[in-house]
Amino acid sequence: MEKQTILIVDDEKEIRDLVEIYLKGEGFNTIKACDGEEALEIVRCESVDLIILDVMMPKLNGIETCLKIREEREMPIIMLSAKTEDIDKILGLNMGADDYLTKPFNPLELAARVKSQLRRFYSFSSKASEKNEDNKSAIQIDDLTINLETHEVILSENILKLTPTEFDILALLAQSRGKVFSIENIYESVWNQEFMTSDNTVMVHIRKIREKIEENPRKPKFIKTVWGVGYKIEK
Repeated sequence: MEKQTILIVDDEKEIRDLVEIYLKGEGFNTIKACDGEEALEIVRCESVDLIILDVMMPKLNGIETCLKIREEREMPIIMLSAKTEDIDKILGLNMGADDYLTKPFNPLELAARVKSQLRRFYSFSSKASEKNEDNKSAIQIDDLTINLETHEVILSENILKLTPTEFDILALLAQSRGKVFSIENIYESVWNQEFMTSDNTVMVHIRKIREKIEENPRKPKFIKTVWGVGYKIEK
């Protein structure tokens, strides 16, 4: 199997080198960039499977870089930041990141998250291909179409831009319409990690999905909240 390539973007050389050592030890290829502008050039010219992206960088910060990448590509993005406030994490997730880790971090945990994101992303693509063979690659819910093979979401003939994680959450709910998924169920199904009770990642992603697919996110037509339990898409 061809090695997967991770782009490490951080203005601190020591961090770039440290992360590279651990990822190469796990069998990954790595490319390094010292700022957002260099990262964008690499993404446009090289085949990259996942990006580790620092928030605080010169020239083009991580948030701006994430936004620009999301205009063109769908690979998983893990953001790094020395900031620990929830608002900073929420901002990163809102801008299209799939996961978030605060500095200082354990390189082994970062490597585990990289593998988890890649496993989620590519295993979902594989399952989508299997479904396509059974002519079940598209889920239709009123005027919303979710194509499991192409990862396209179409609303009234308009193609919507969802991040890989947003798509996986929407597909999870759509494939089991009528079933209520708790926040813990969603997190552990999509991220393949143990859920932390204080983590609000799922709620942030649900809100972002609603902003993209709902005419009125405050009165959602598709993703319903079952108060005290979780979320579902009705049959």
